[in-house]
Amino acid sequence: QVRLLESGGGSVQTGGSLRLSCAASGYTASRNCMGWFRQAPGKEREGVAFIYTGDGSTYYADSMKGRVTISQDNVNDTLYLQMNTLKPEDTAMYYCAADQNPPGPPCWRFARGTWDPSDYWGQGTQVTVSS
Repeated sequence: QVRLLESGGGSVQTGGSLRLSCAASGYTASRNCMGWFRQAPGKEREGVAFIYTGDGSTYYADSMKGRVTISQDNVNDTLYLQMNTLKPEDTAMYYCAADQNPPGPPCWRFARGTWDPSDYWGQGTQVTVSS
């Protein structure tokens, strides 16, 4: 059973930083797309950043581009999202997601902010940025 467990969320002031972690277990795909979405109250879920585990290629959505860095630790099967210069509008629940390496270019679906029922999701970690 695939499990994605997020951690690292919390409350920070404007301009602060946080590093989110996503520990993956039970995974069988050797190459796939993993990454982060977020959802603020009353808003749709949107993509933040993604990485193709096959070659480390990264994809950033406009929502936080230039302020976040996604990385992976293949030894410990952990995904990270370093977030800097946080703003109140970054307040949201942040979710870790992983696909099952569908046909097509790497991360093509996540990079468009879409997903499939076959994708895996974590429970989310809350990020709150105060002004």
